[in-house]
Amino acid sequence: MGLKSFFSKDKKESLDKGLEKSKQNFFTKLNKAVVGKSTVDADVLDELEEVLITSDVGVETTVKIIDRIEERVAKDKYLNTSELNQILREEIAGLLSENNTKDLVDFDIPKVDGPYVILVVGVNGVGKTTTIGKLAAQFKALGKNVILGAADTFRAAAVEQLIMWGERVDVPVVSKGMNTDPAAVAFEAAKRGKEENADVVIIDTAGRLHTKVNLMNELSKIKNVVQKFIPEAPHDVMLVLDGSTGQNAFIQAKEFTKATEVTSLAVTKLDGTAKGGVVIGISDQFKIPVKYIGVGEKVKDLQVFNKTEFVDSFFKN
Repeated sequence: MGLKSFFSKDKKESLDKGLEKSKQNFFTKLNKAVVGKSTVDADVLDELEEVLITSDVGVETTVKIIDRIEERVAKDKYLNTSELNQILREEIAGLLSENNTKDLVDFDIPKVDGPYVILVVGVNGVGKTTTIGKLAAQFKALGKNVILGAADTFRAAAVEQLIMWGERVDVPVVSKGMNTDPAAVAFEAAKRGKEENADVVIIDTAGRLHTKVNLMNELSKIKNVVQKFIPEAPHDVMLVLDGSTGQNAFIQAKEFTKATEVTSLAVTKLDGTAKGGVVIGISDQFKIPVKYIGVGEKVKDLQVFNKTEFVDSFFKN
């Protein structure tokens, strides 16, 4: 199946709109960097390096991109600044393809024995619970039987918000209220998922990076009780990051990946920020696939991350 065939016109329009602020910010800086220049020389590359770093692409990824463009300049001898946009698009798409796993084909999940269990982690305020709700809605729309577990029991709003999402998208939520044992909620969610032949069980977890030891212990406990019913679980430990925080999202990703095993990433709130470049850096630097991105308020604005389409939208004139 080709990339374009499943990436619908609606999704592409939503992605384009969601990245509008990031794109405008980037091109304003890029145009200032190349004004009065006709060829891509050392000065232009220095300016471009600054543009990428200040667009939250991150230092390491920026260095890789500049190195790749320098190679092209050396090989082609003469590169016009008018070609820079296309060159950037090609080199960044190439970099992400080399450093990351394959793109998802829509909201698909692998076939597993029993329910597919997703454990969701992330600090408060990143859009964790909203992402879970939207994810549940997308799975439900594909005809999947979904169960949610409200195991972020240290924050009343998180439990209430997940219950509201469950009602909104008509998905059952396992909850024991606030200040209860998160592992007990996870236990019930896994048990019910197994008994009811659910396709997907999504478990919300504590939204704080208190100390690494506490976080590790808490998540280990949750994993252990879930495995009583579904031995291979969790199949995915998803870290939700707020794209609008730019470099802070990098720091959170580093902290969480040190504290626990993270197998996928979701980057939210890209529509309200000019820091969309952070997705490029995060996708490159953490050898963990970015699975989903949030580019708007609607359920359909939670999209599977397609590297080719993302770069295309980001660099579209």
